[in-house]
Amino acid sequence: MSMLDSLLKLLDGPRDGAMLRFGIANEYAHQQDWPQAARFARQAVERQHDFSAAWKLLGKSLLNAGEADAALAAYREGIAIAESKGDIQAAKEMKVFARRIEKAGPAV
Repeated sequence: MSMLDSLLKLLDGPRDGAMLRFGIANEYAHQQDWPQAARFARQAVERQHDFSAAWKLLGKSLLNAGEADAALAAYREGIAIAESKGDIQAAKEMKVFARRIEKAGPAV
């Protein structure tokens, strides 16, 4: 049984929460299944809105799924949240990723 299978079995149980959803998103990201990674990262931030790492993974997943505008929006929200809770490193990283999207301009 894979790590992903093990994590998926925990859904809707007593251990289900933002961290589990983030772990599942991360496993999907490792498999480069970006739409599923984005889905679970979004669920993680819905369960814990101030989860900086989940915002960063959501942005990355959306970008790799071809949703640059949504990724930029996720990074911007993640930056604001990270800064408000003093998570300076996460905010810095998301600013770099957001700038790259802004510099790339609109998708053609």
